[in-house]
Amino acid sequence: MRRNHSSRIVVKVAIPVVVALVIGVVVAVAGRSAVTNLGNTALGTTASASASAAPSVAPSGTPSVAPSATSTATATATVNVNCDIIVPKYALTARGLATPYQLTGTDGQTPAQSGCEMTNAANLGAFVQATILNPATGKLYVNDPLVITQGTTPAEAPVVPVLPKNAIVTIDFGFNGTDLFQVGAGPNTLKNANCVNGTSGSIFGQVSFCNGINFFTAAFKDEREGRLVVPSEGTSDKIIASGGALGSGQNCPETRNFDMVDQDPSDNVTTFYLLNPATGQTAQDTTSNAANIPGSTLLANGSDNTLLDAFMDPLLGCTPFQAPDLANNNALTSSQALDELLSAAHQPTIAALVPENDEMVLNGNGQLDATKTDLYREELGQAPVSAQNNKTSSPEMFCQNMVDIQTPFLSANQALLATGQSPVPGVGDNLLTFLANRLNMSFTNLACQNFGLTNPVTVTLNGTGAAVAATFNTAQQTAATPAATPAMPGSSQRAGRSHHRLMDPSGA
Repeated sequence: MRRNHSSRIVVKVAIPVVVALVIGVVVAVAGRSAVTNLGNTALGTTASASASAAPSVAPSGTPSVAPSATSTATATATVNVNCDIIVPKYALTARGLATPYQLTGTDGQTPAQSGCEMTNAANLGAFVQATILNPATGKLYVNDPLVITQGTTPAEAPVVPVLPKNAIVTIDFGFNGTDLFQVGAGPNTLKNANCVNGTSGSIFGQVSFCNGINFFTAAFKDEREGRLVVPSEGTSDKIIASGGALGSGQNCPETRNFDMVDQDPSDNVTTFYLLNPATGQTAQDTTSNAANIPGSTLLANGSDNTLLDAFMDPLLGCTPFQAPDLANNNALTSSQALDELLSAAHQPTIAALVPENDEMVLNGNGQLDATKTDLYREELGQAPVSAQNNKTSSPEMFCQNMVDIQTPFLSANQALLATGQSPVPGVGDNLLTFLANRLNMSFTNLACQNFGLTNPVTVTLNGTGAAVAATFNTAQQTAATPAATPAMPGSSQRAGRSHHRLMDPSGA
C-alpha cells in the first residue's frame, strides 16, 4: 500500500525519454518553471480526467482526489516506490558535500530496473540539503549536495564549499517516492556522519537525517549565549485574524504553526536541482549552472517547507529565514533546518510538533511509537513527547488544533489566498483551494474522526478532480480521547523490508 501523502508538491520531469510515462502540468516555483504531477497525493491516487465533467462536492471526511484513469489502468502492474541513496564518505565535510549522492534501486536493482533515476524525479527523485553552523560566530550557511543517478556523472561539477573552522553540519533528505534507504559508501560512512533512517526495523520513509541532533544542540547553545540571533518570524498587515479583523501586524506562519501544518509536518526539503534534458544529468541549482545548461528543467522535492517559503510567504507579505548558499555565490536561500530554527525561536503557545499519528513515526505495525517520534523530533530540534507538549500535539489534540486553528485562518484569509498560485493545480486551482483540499485530506489521513471530530472542510471538485471551491465550518470542536488507540489508515509496513538497510550494509 502506498503511504497517504495528501500535500506533496511533487515535480515531474518533462524530457523526451520519459514523455510516455509522465504527464504533468507546469507551475511556477519561486518565479521559475517546474513541472508538477500528483502521483503522491492522498491514498496514492492521481487527480485526472474523470467520467463526468460536472463539478462534485466531496462529502465531509472523505478524500477529495478521485482515482485517475491512469492509476486504474495500471493497477495490476507492480510499480516500485522505494529507492536507495548512497551517502558519500566524509559526508559532513566540504569534500563530502561536494561528492554527489547516488540514487539507485533497492535489493540490487539497477536504476533502470527500479525506476530510481533522477529523470523520474516526480515519482522517485531524492533530494539532499545541508545547513551549516559556525559555532564560534553563530553564522549559518546552506549547501544543497547534488543527487545523481548511479552510473551517471553530474551535468556540472558540484561546488566545493568553503566551510568555517569546526563547522557543524546537519543533512536532511527528502524523497518523492515512499521509502528512501540510506546506504553508506564506506564501511563506517553512516555511523561517522550520525545518519538515521528510523528505528530498528521501522524506517521513517521519505525523510531521513544525518547529524541533526548535534546541529540543533550546538545552534541552541549559540542562541542562549548570544552568538546566533534568529530573526523574527515577521508580521504582515495582509493577514486577517481569525476573528475577521484586517491584521495590524499579524504574525507570519511558521512550520510549527497550526495555520499551515498538514498530516505530516516538518518533512522534506527546499532543495532544487537542474536537469539537463539532453543527457538526463543533474546539477546543483545555481545561477552559473542554469546559464551553462540552456533549457534545463527544475526538479523539486514535495515539501511543506517549499509550500510555506515559496508560495505562502510571498503572498502573505512574509519572508522565510534565509542564509548564504555556499554553492551559489552566497545568494540567500532557505532550508528545512532554518525553518525549524525560526519556529523553535518563536514557537507558538499552541505548537504543532510532529504528532505520534504522523505515519512517518508509526511503528512497523502502524501503531503509535513514542520512541520513534522522539527520534524524528530530535533530528529537527523539537522537544520529545511529554505530558506538557501533548497538550497541543498528542494525536487527538493535533487533530483538534488543526481543525480549530487552520480552518478559521483559511476562512478569514480566503480572498487573499484565492489570488495565490496553487503548488499543484490538480489538487486545487489556486492556493486557497489547494490548502483547503490538503486540510480535508489531512483530517481523514490522521483519522481525526476517531476523536469525535467532524471534517471542517467541504470542497467542490471539477471534472479533473481538482478543488475549485471550498466551504469551511469554523465552529470550534473538542476532541475526545479514545478508549483505545485507533487503527491508523494507510499504515505503512515499515518492517516489511530487511532492516539491515537502516544501517550501513557493512554492519558498522
